[in-house]
Amino acid sequence: MSPRRVRFPAAVDVPAPPDPVPRIGPVAFTLRFGREEHYFDLSHLPCPRLVRALAGVLSTIGGDEGTRHRADSFRQMITSVRLFVGFVAAAEPAEAADLAAGDLEPELLDAFEDHLVNKFPEGSGRPYTILMDIVRLLRGVHAEDAGTFSVEMQGRIGFTATTAERPADKQLDAYPLPVFERIEAAALEDVRAIRDRILRGERLAERGEDPDVGGWGRLENVLWYIAHHGALTPEHRRRHKEVAALGGIRLLNSSLFLTKADMVPFLSLLICQTGLEPECAKKLRTGCLVNPARGFVSIAYVKKRAHVHTHKTMRVSDGGALHFPGGLIRLALRLTQRARENTGSDALWNAVLDDGVRAIFLHGRTHIGRDAAPWLARHKIDQMTDRGGGAVSMDMRRLRKSHKSRNYLRAGGILDDFTSGHTKDVAAGHYADIEAHREVHEQAVENGLREALDAALAPPVVLDDDGSRLDAGGDALEPEEIRAALGTDNDVWLASCRDYYDSPWALKKGAGCPVAIWGCLECPNAVFTTRHLPSLLSFLDFLEAQREEYATAEWQARYGLAWERIVHGIRPKFSTEQIATATAIAEAAGPRLSLPAQFLELTT
Repeated sequence: MSPRRVRFPAAVDVPAPPDPVPRIGPVAFTLRFGREEHYFDLSHLPCPRLVRALAGVLSTIGGDEGTRHRADSFRQMITSVRLFVGFVAAAEPAEAADLAAGDLEPELLDAFEDHLVNKFPEGSGRPYTILMDIVRLLRGVHAEDAGTFSVEMQGRIGFTATTAERPADKQLDAYPLPVFERIEAAALEDVRAIRDRILRGERLAERGEDPDVGGWGRLENVLWYIAHHGALTPEHRRRHKEVAALGGIRLLNSSLFLTKADMVPFLSLLICQTGLEPECAKKLRTGCLVNPARGFVSIAYVKKRAHVHTHKTMRVSDGGALHFPGGLIRLALRLTQRARENTGSDALWNAVLDDGVRAIFLHGRTHIGRDAAPWLARHKIDQMTDRGGGAVSMDMRRLRKSHKSRNYLRAGGILDDFTSGHTKDVAAGHYADIEAHREVHEQAVENGLREALDAALAPPVVLDDDGSRLDAGGDALEPEEIRAALGTDNDVWLASCRDYYDSPWALKKGAGCPVAIWGCLECPNAVFTTRHLPSLLSFLDFLEAQREEYATAEWQARYGLAWERIVHGIRPKFSTEQIATATAIAEAAGPRLSLPAQFLELTT
């Protein structure tokens, strides 16, 4: 066969490659919330290219695996998207069909903010909430492709709003301490009762036999069946009428399994003891206890709200009693063992429901609020008074806050001793700065100011005519100092000086006092007696007269401390008779006693 020639086309002959098919993101998607799947379709919205970008981020945010775990909360984000793209389509009607996320401008987002502010009543937090949803989605779009937005738009999505008011935070407050302690005690009491109930049911089941042989009318036989075959169902009630006479399937199942109602005391006690977040306490696994040593053990848990640092541990006390958090979790592991064998789950909280045994908090959110109200009523906790005067209702987030509050009070408000699992800013803002601590904080401020004043300025030393102390000072005077104070040799106009040449105001050691005018009022060397009282009262009249000469702030700066020391530190220590006598003596010398030349130099 003769060889064939093959001709390869030149580069100019090669046809141009077709345009790449654009990646189409999800406009309709399905998310699982709890045990149900929810379908979301945004294909009917305007601005389809923009909607596609936003929907792609939305599909990663919602659902059990996202950060928006509640379907109703996620639907609010959908509503925010509808409002935003509807506004964009109305603002840019000609470009709406082809407008993509990269075409957004800061001015458009600002105009949307103004539209929301005008749309909702003044004081509403909805504009800010909607903007927060939209900005979060736009940040997600930017995270997927950093080249989507212009530099100006990147700067604009760095903050949420300019004029929209941020909704006021509804800060959760701690329970009153008596309420918190009563909840903890009631939960401990019920956990003990649950323990006894299940252990008693296990002992009865060991004595039973197959009810198909020994009869369904005997309690131990029915419990034997539950222990070997799992929880009873309505089908067993229909087939075996004797079950109703033994209390019904719910009561019988609860003899060997925890119930949903049992979650209230168990979780309440665990949160009261540890301060664990309720959502984290519900999602504990069977291997949550790690690194036991010297009476302590760590609880390993997952906190999804922590974003990057989701896996955390908490060091708690461990022991063989229920007041140890480690002991409480070990008891829960023991009492849920049979249920976990039925479900095959490693979740800690497995319980029996009407549809069988399952991991109660593993998927979605099983609400136990309906069980909490009867529990409070049974222990008469709902008759106690909450903060604000209302009746007590159950909120496990407040139990956590109450645990933190108790630790804060025990730590005396020292953040270094109180902070656990948070930064100092979060601990201070969310757990220290609450209404329950207002009185403590106000008292701390008052005490701090008093201590600062005491440390900076000792109270005046005031003596009676016989040398006895009229003030409450703690430093005792020597007999020589008392005799000198009652005499005249050490007088420096307003007081008697313990040592004129040992003044705390002297420029060098051994020099005379440079402030022997009204500086005595602030000096620890000064001793005040009835002999000095006329001069003090005359000087006080002078200080009052000076109020007319100076503005209030300037008068306070010049004479405020001296006036305070006389009026509150010295004059109240003398009797009414002593003051009346001194006043008469002062008035006998004219409008005021003779003032030292140095004083006149300082005030003129």
